[in-house]
Amino acid sequence: MSETLAFGAAETALGRLLVAATETGVALVTWRDAPGTRARAQGRLGLPVVDDPARLAEPLLQLQAFFGGDPHAFTVPLDWRLTNPLQRQVLGTLFDRVPWGRTITYGGLGDRSEAGVNAQAIGQVMGSNPIPIIVPCHRVVASTGIGGYSGGSGIEVKRWLLTMEGALPATLDWSLDEGPAPV
Repeated sequence: MSETLAFGAAETALGRLLVAATETGVALVTWRDAPGTRARAQGRLGLPVVDDPARLAEPLLQLQAFFGGDPHAFTVPLDWRLTNPLQRQVLGTLFDRVPWGRTITYGGLGDRSEAGVNAQAIGQVMGSNPIPIIVPCHRVVASTGIGGYSGGSGIEVKRWLLTMEGALPATLDWSLDEGPAPV
């Protein structure tokens, strides 16, 4: 039996997340759910698409819980095929060792993952993370501040996520039900 790809979407305070999963696990989470996005994902993975809501049920449930403020660790299986060995090593360390409400610097993650690369290279790995939120690249910060973020509407999304997790103090206008305005 050949492998297949199934898509599902989660509505969040930050907008709609598209999730793609193979039989192995979640392979992709992206902030854009459009026909072109799905076609590019299918092209990158090289797998036929099937309608399989059961495959996406648990990942979508866990994402909804996360965005509802539930400080759980994601337990869904992951499919790392969109990563190279360096990315897999760094992102796997992040997934396994940086829990809800905690942050780590780019350099600290480089050291902890024993990847042998500098903070700038770790930043590039974070920017290419195919499974954001589940593999929490938003928890990786600069030694001098919050650092960058390529998901959703950028740095404000990272700030919102870190505030939700308690890693940053909430501002007076912060709301769990409403994310930052899209740019």
